[in-house]
Amino acid sequence: MFTTFRNAWKLPDLRKKILYTLLIILIYRIGCHIPVPFLDASVLSAEIESGGSFLSYMDILSGGALSQGTLFALAIQPYINASIIVQLLTYALPPLENLQKEGESGRKKLNLITSFVSLGIALFMSYAYYVTQRNIGAIKYTEGAAGVFVAIVIIASFTAGASIVVWLGNRINHNGVGNGISMILFAGIVARGPSDLLHMFELIKSDTKYALIVPIVIIVFILMIGFIVFMNESERRIPIQYAKRVVGRKQYGGQNTHIPIKIAMSGVMPIIFAMAIMSLPATLEMFIPVKTNPEGFWEKFYAGFISFFSYQSAWYAVIYFILIIAFNYFYVAMQYNPIEIANNLRQNNGGIPGIRPGKPTSDYIQRVLSKITLVGAFFLGVIAIFPIFTNLALPQLNIAMGGTSILIVVSVVLETMRTLESQMMMRHHKGFLE
Repeated sequence: MFTTFRNAWKLPDLRKKILYTLLIILIYRIGCHIPVPFLDASVLSAEIESGGSFLSYMDILSGGALSQGTLFALAIQPYINASIIVQLLTYALPPLENLQKEGESGRKKLNLITSFVSLGIALFMSYAYYVTQRNIGAIKYTEGAAGVFVAIVIIASFTAGASIVVWLGNRINHNGVGNGISMILFAGIVARGPSDLLHMFELIKSDTKYALIVPIVIIVFILMIGFIVFMNESERRIPIQYAKRVVGRKQYGGQNTHIPIKIAMSGVMPIIFAMAIMSLPATLEMFIPVKTNPEGFWEKFYAGFISFFSYQSAWYAVIYFILIIAFNYFYVAMQYNPIEIANNLRQNNGGIPGIRPGKPTSDYIQRVLSKITLVGAFFLGVIAIFPIFTNLALPQLNIAMGGTSILIVVSVVLETMRTLESQMMMRHHKGFLE
């Protein structure tokens, strides 16, 4: 990784792209420290630090901007949700599916649709956060004309911040290195690293038992990083053999190749899908808070329902694990079509050794996909829920989202390194005259 970065830094054009990306990340981190007017950040921070709420997860993705009540508090969450919605609708609505098949012009239109959907989601989330902050007493003015003005300013600030973050991500896509949204998400998660380490050292000072627990946790997370890298690079190769054919005086085909199928082909998307579903009760709680002493059947039922989907509940981890497996199968089914792969192989005079063309080939590919998908789904599930159970046993560490954060960070680093390597390969490609 360091060798790739050092070699890329030696090339002037790549060095400019790297510096431009770092500049955008710096601007993003500055925006994460610009406070939104009329908010009492200390009240909001105390609520989030108490743990066990959806706001804790959002604070991790925003790099601590949400707990500080700053301009970029929403971070890229509205855009991620919009991308998920548009991607799902692309497979459900024929007009959007046709746009996806139109090439570059179609992708531009889909990106424009995603931007508008992201703006709508940002408005909704901004209002939800305003209601939450009003309920916990983090807003200074809530009554009369002043309260209406304050609400408009807070909602507009959050929405504008989310739009600026998307714009910054697009700047990285056009002039920088890697995927812009992924880099913004990476920067937000990494920014919390020093504070998390300081928190662990403070635990060691406060209680001697953590002098043994904290190093073990750090070693486990380092091993988890190695495991994630190994699983991200692992693949199942389906051998393909092309038949020889003669056209005129030339012979074509006859070579052997393979279809690579990644074990973690869906990346972190199933976790994000599952998190979006599991966050619905927490979003509902933003508008209808649970009463301290519920009375009556419906109030007790609602309180139990919200508690059931709390991060501090073991059932939350179980349902979360099942949803990750389900969404992993769903995402792979959208990306891979065994029948289409089998038809393409037959049209190009290719086939899998020992498997007849047509339906037997598609059935074989489907069986391989099912096994690989199951392995990848369990991998994602274990990575996501392991820190949750660790947090249940050691709540003082507050690492409930650690596995997901590490998975996102490692995936972004590997993707960026592959991008740099491909660009260096293009620049070192020998011409015809060399």
